[in-house]
Amino acid sequence: MSPTVEDSISLPAPVLAAYSYCETVTGSEARNFAYGIRLLPVAERRAMSALYAFSRRVDDIGDGTLAPEVKADRLGATRDILDRIRDGKVDEDDTDPVAVALADAARRFPIPLGGLDELIDGVLMDVKGVTYETWDDLKLYCRCVAGAIGRLSLGIFGTAPGAPQADRAPEYADTLGLALQLTNILRDVREDAGNGRTYLPADDLAEFGCSEGFDGPHPTAGSDFPGLVHFEVRRARALFAEGYRLLPMLDRRSGACVAAMAGIYRRLLDRIERDPLAVLRGRVSLPGHEKAYVAVRGLSGFDARQIGRQAGRRRA
Repeated sequence: MSPTVEDSISLPAPVLAAYSYCETVTGSEARNFAYGIRLLPVAERRAMSALYAFSRRVDDIGDGTLAPEVKADRLGATRDILDRIRDGKVDEDDTDPVAVALADAARRFPIPLGGLDELIDGVLMDVKGVTYETWDDLKLYCRCVAGAIGRLSLGIFGTAPGAPQADRAPEYADTLGLALQLTNILRDVREDAGNGRTYLPADDLAEFGCSEGFDGPHPTAGSDFPGLVHFEVRRARALFAEGYRLLPMLDRRSGACVAAMAGIYRRLLDRIERDPLAVLRGRVSLPGHEKAYVAVRGLSGFDARQIGRQAGRRRA
């Protein structure tokens, strides 16, 4: 009997249906994320889908068109659901499938649910229209909305037995989340501007003459938009280099999942670096065949082995 069938039989029907709902949400709303987690064993894949579906609910509240005070109320209600999950008060026949799936995942894996409180805190920063003067300011936001997701995911992945410096895995997972979020910010700079949001630090914008924003397909006259993008790309690359130290600490399939997701974003960063103005013209993305290549590369363990060799050289 395959692990998938065996695990399905062991789950009550309402829980299995709740996971199926979360997997549908993940597949339709997060193609890059779904591409990576398909490399996981079924229990971990389901848990990651539940984590994504809850996180997506929080993000959708922040990105919606409701008044700020209504958004704040709904985020508060979502935090109440999280408290019910934390307190073991969500039954399998609860009417909220995301809560049912996440509650089951939290029973199966040591997921640090406080990371979802951080996500809600980060989205509240969006609701309040917080802007960021410095990289340290933006980094705090990124840790809430992305670093926390890295640490939550690590609760599902775990670390491989005997992995060197495994106590630093949460730090590296957090840093990798920052790298992905900064890549997202660069990719979505035009879309975010259209929604009245600017995430890049104000002091970076001022340094490159970009303080007037990004409302059109061309940079403001006299600004050095390519210089700004290249500056932020270097920052993201440094974060990737640090966060990739997580890979050798994971088992093969978890490492493949992380390598696939991170690899897709790192290749997006390569595209943005080659053509910085592309992010003002539309959303930069990777074709399916390139994502498949990244997944195969991750599944082969190539990235994890390469990072492990580099780490060994640094220790020597």
